[in-house]
Amino acid sequence: MIPRRTLAPGLEISRVLTGLWQIADLERDGRTLDLDAAARAMAPYAEAGFTTFDMADHYGSAEIVAGRFRRAVAPDAPVQYLTKWVPEPGPVCEADVSAAVDRACARLQTDRLDLLQFHAWTFADPRWLDALWLLEAQRDAGRIGALGVTNFDTAHLRVAIASGIRLVSNQVSGSLLDRRFTEKLGPYCAAHGVGLLCYGTVLGGFLSGRWLGAPEPDWDALETWSQMKYGRFIRAAGGWGPFQQLLQAAQTVAQKHGVSIATVASRWVLDQPGVAGVIVGARLAHSAHRADTARLFAFTLDDDDRARIADAQAALTAIPGDCGDEYRTPPFLTASGDLSHHVSQFPAPFTTRRGVDGRTLALSGTVWEPMAGYSRAVRKGNQISVSGTTATHGSRVIGGTDAAAQAHFVIDKLTGALQSLGGRLEDVVRTRIFVSHVDHWEPVARAHGERFGHILPANPLVEARLIGDEYVVEIECDAIVADTITNH
Repeated sequence: MIPRRTLAPGLEISRVLTGLWQIADLERDGRTLDLDAAARAMAPYAEAGFTTFDMADHYGSAEIVAGRFRRAVAPDAPVQYLTKWVPEPGPVCEADVSAAVDRACARLQTDRLDLLQFHAWTFADPRWLDALWLLEAQRDAGRIGALGVTNFDTAHLRVAIASGIRLVSNQVSGSLLDRRFTEKLGPYCAAHGVGLLCYGTVLGGFLSGRWLGAPEPDWDALETWSQMKYGRFIRAAGGWGPFQQLLQAAQTVAQKHGVSIATVASRWVLDQPGVAGVIVGARLAHSAHRADTARLFAFTLDDDDRARIADAQAALTAIPGDCGDEYRTPPFLTASGDLSHHVSQFPAPFTTRRGVDGRTLALSGTVWEPMAGYSRAVRKGNQISVSGTTATHGSRVIGGTDAAAQAHFVIDKLTGALQSLGGRLEDVVRTRIFVSHVDHWEPVARAHGERFGHILPANPLVEARLIGDEYVVEIECDAIVADTITNH
């Protein structure tokens, strides 16, 4: 029996999910896919207890294949269909969200989605929250059973949860090599009832006996998009030598238990706090590893196993940042090494217009700006000044009473203002922080440290009376876009 986990009332998933992203890989490579044959190939997975299938709007024909399986192959099977919505960055309206849900329902041949997972390409544009609130309305209307996210870091999962958005899952990369999810995100999810769904657990097949002792591959001539992506992870983690040590440690543990390296790799991820399930890719109608995957639950890792693996992991270079950063900040650990095959453009988060005396103004649209006569930010020459900013988006207070969540959202707004005027967070030379009560200083300071620790601007932090009892922090900043100062 494959163990199961309840993500939400009425949504119980297999702890091993079957990922259908390789359908997109096949179609991207120009191969012909028999959609009906692929739908029939889903049946043995469901019959073996792997009843949960993960897909997305951009996984080629994956939703269509699953819809054909639902309608023609197993209409009454107790199967869970998890999909994603990955819109382009920029403004989002009710019609956009409704169309996305309608499209997924039509492809999956259903009138209600079991779980819809949302991905945001940038958090500097606060309109990602608009999308989530509109998805919440779709859930309240009965079109969505449960709402999740994908590739959210800890800070922004916290912003969403603290703002009252009812998320049940977060899908992120997680493996023996990519342990970012174990640091902050896993413990946060465990404490707040959010199930982590980890993909990339076998690194596109690199965590297998096939690569143990093999020479370093030609990174420019790999077989699949997944291998191109996770090849970048391997190089970011220190290269082929340390990776071979990790493979050898996993092989020693695998031989002890009579299982494969891939099975050990997935078992290790499943055992981490907050993890609800791992996603194992399936090449429907091409190959299957169901028997090997089922052995995940035929053994347990003991202290010696974990110590052996930890020793090998200690030789690796940590993957930088938090979960999801590979899609938002350099180095982009994607198949192509950038976002060129994902996103066409990033619109400015805020409206800009010309001001007096050669200035350019950025306006965030809050009611306070026209009433009090100021801009969110002003650029003149190479200098940008961003006004005191609170956790406000439209008429909403973001982050609830969570001081760290408010601080992260404020810094996102600072980032959006800077980007709208041609700057970056890295251009900031001074920040000023005001907290409504001295008790808030530490979570706010820690949030500032997470976001500015690599920049180290000048900064005071003071207690002050803020306008609005709901606000616990206000931050302003100054930036110099082109450094004209000569170092002496």
